[in-house]
Amino acid sequence: MAKYDEKFKKSVVQDYLAGGGGYRGLAAKYGVTHGQIRHWVGSYRQNGDEGLAKKFSHYSAEFKLRVLEHMWREELSFNQTIHLFDLRGGGGVVSAWQRKYHEGGITALAPKSRGRPKQMKSPEPLKPLDENPTETKTLQELQRENEYLRAEVAYLKKLDALVRAKQQAAQTKRKP
Repeated sequence: MAKYDEKFKKSVVQDYLAGGGGYRGLAAKYGVTHGQIRHWVGSYRQNGDEGLAKKFSHYSAEFKLRVLEHMWREELSFNQTIHLFDLRGGGGVVSAWQRKYHEGGITALAPKSRGRPKQMKSPEPLKPLDENPTETKTLQELQRENEYLRAEVAYLKKLDALVRAKQQAAQTKRKP
């Protein structure tokens, strides 16, 4: 969506109010949509130069509810409501507020936080490989386990050497 400065908006509105053409003619002349010009003219008529100025566009849930209640009480259209309260974003904003209110009440109108979470979650601690992490072994138990594992490795090395020796002997018998 293109952003236009206040001078440009005011010149378009003044041209319309001076009788320089209709919304569609001015839209073609200035290269903006006729709906945008209609919005600028409505905001200018209701709020003057302030209606064309940039404005804060985050509203509390209570403010949104007051706007909706006023719109319903006075039987205003969405466009009339945005001009009356000088809201940014067009009639779709008030329409969305009304839909959210009907779906979830005032809590649905509360502003949502945007962007990433402020803090990263701390990583989970690594799980130990042992099946029973609560078991604590003494130094003697660890030494016995280490001795057993060394014996197992030595046995497997001897077994592997024996199997290779048999395979080599079988190959030499076949070569006559």
